[in-house]
Amino acid sequence: MRVLAIFVFALAFAAPVAAGAPPADGAALFATRCAACHRAGSETRAPLPAVLKQLSREAMLKALTTGSMKEQGSQLSDEEQTAVVAFAASSVDASAATSNACPAPMPKLSKLAGWQGWSPSPGNTRYLPVTLDPNRLKLAWAFGHADSSVAIGQPSVADGVVFIGGQKGNVRALDSRTGCEYWQFSADASVRTSVLLHRGLALFGDVKANVYGIDAQTGKPVWKVKLDPHPYARVTGTPALHDGRLYVPISSIEEVPAGNPKYPCCTFRGSVVALDPSDGRQLWQHFLIPEAPQPTTKNSAGTQLYGPAGAAIWLTPTIDPARKLLYVGTGNSYTDPPSPHSDAIVAIDLATGARKWQQQLTPNDRWNMACVSPLKANCPPEAGGDYDFGASPLLVGKLLIAGQKSGIVHALDPDQAGKIVWQTRVGKGGALGGVEFGIGADARAVYVPVSDFDGRNPTAGGGLYALQTGTGEKLWHTPAPELPCKGTPACNAAQMAPPTILQNIVFSGSMDGHLRAYDSKTGAIVWDFDTLRPFETVNGVPAKGGALNSTGPVIVGTGGPGTMLFIQSGYGALGGMPGNALLAFRVE
Repeated sequence: MRVLAIFVFALAFAAPVAAGAPPADGAALFATRCAACHRAGSETRAPLPAVLKQLSREAMLKALTTGSMKEQGSQLSDEEQTAVVAFAASSVDASAATSNACPAPMPKLSKLAGWQGWSPSPGNTRYLPVTLDPNRLKLAWAFGHADSSVAIGQPSVADGVVFIGGQKGNVRALDSRTGCEYWQFSADASVRTSVLLHRGLALFGDVKANVYGIDAQTGKPVWKVKLDPHPYARVTGTPALHDGRLYVPISSIEEVPAGNPKYPCCTFRGSVVALDPSDGRQLWQHFLIPEAPQPTTKNSAGTQLYGPAGAAIWLTPTIDPARKLLYVGTGNSYTDPPSPHSDAIVAIDLATGARKWQQQLTPNDRWNMACVSPLKANCPPEAGGDYDFGASPLLVGKLLIAGQKSGIVHALDPDQAGKIVWQTRVGKGGALGGVEFGIGADARAVYVPVSDFDGRNPTAGGGLYALQTGTGEKLWHTPAPELPCKGTPACNAAQMAPPTILQNIVFSGSMDGHLRAYDSKTGAIVWDFDTLRPFETVNGVPAKGGALNSTGPVIVGTGGPGTMLFIQSGYGALGGMPGNALLAFRVE
């Protein structure tokens, strides 16, 4: 999951050009320093050159100098950075937009009816008890995110207002019927989380590990806290709000700079932080690796290494009110020694932050970007498969069910310290394989989209499984349809996005740009919308759909006329097709 950090590009590490050299040649620098990663089939999963052309020079240079790719950018002189950016990025200013202000003030938020956060239920099943005829869905409006190749941040909807974040750090409140804008707030960095609402505040995190509380009616700042001082810490998963507390997962992209032999890998530890949502005051912090990293050995470049490190928390904690616990899935170890707390499901006391139990499902899984780089100095010997739990576990009846990048779905018993009840393999797994961003469930079945992305074979992977909740038995499997976008750069069949479950329908998005509705009983595809096209937008920003990846559809209503579906389209990372569209559908 850390490869989401590669929004711009992962430069190959080499010594800076010597002083007195000829003026920097952007094309030549890209060919010698970047192309090894930015090519089809690269295991680094860096965006293709066509994706980079979706970004402005300003955005790309910012990423290289102060953003997620600053470690790579530090290997280039100022002149070289400018030259590479001038060659690789767009020369068009993509920030222009027409006035899209709503003609009237935002209505008073009161009942907060709708869908806020990752799932409408604390068990993260992504299930809504409504019936909907998808063939009655019609596109109502589209909104364009300026200067973006990735449409990130799952929408939240409350009382007819859509709250949405974006790649540039803009958080907006839009009218759900028309897409007009009530207000806009600028965070310090990209906002990948959903927005939560609590006592007049809108709550969310950014990829610099900041969490914000802003006035939900006006967008004015109220409080802001930084939860982890580590330079590569970030908040990617939507926090969980329960009983007057905000539970925030902390992840990182430290695996990316680890590709540099001169980088002292690695010192980040994943954690969950409990905050008072009224003022951001910290109540407790639980580190998933309890011991702080210590110096271990030196790599072949003579750089001091550290460990243990890793166990990032990528997505939303799952709340269990009856047992007074929250559950998280952890990521892999970054370095040696391997941690016994990585690739695990962990139960934490809601009140105190104490660990109650854990179940490690894949031991000894240590991995970082050096493992897929020509310069492998920081790659641990006997590296693992990068088998994170990047998806939230589901609380379904008496079971805790978790999908893993290994391609295995696990069912655990939370009353017996996470004892394994059943395990079912649905994919071959891999660094971009198995379950990436989420699964969903109703009382009968668990619905599992499969990635198994293969950059060399765009038709590999994809498909949707239904597993019997109590036993893990495969009820049905619908393979990925034949690629409609075959021949388009970065088109592929992987299904990384989380599904959304209704009483009769499972909505699942694909990296091929299609949002499909499956009959929940049979798996038959009963509706298909191709987002891979340009859209006329209500805010005047040119917009195009792309891969459907890190977020799923948000549905608000009873299923009848007026019910709305919102989805973000475009994911110019993880080998996907870029895009910058927020799409709103209405049942007619």
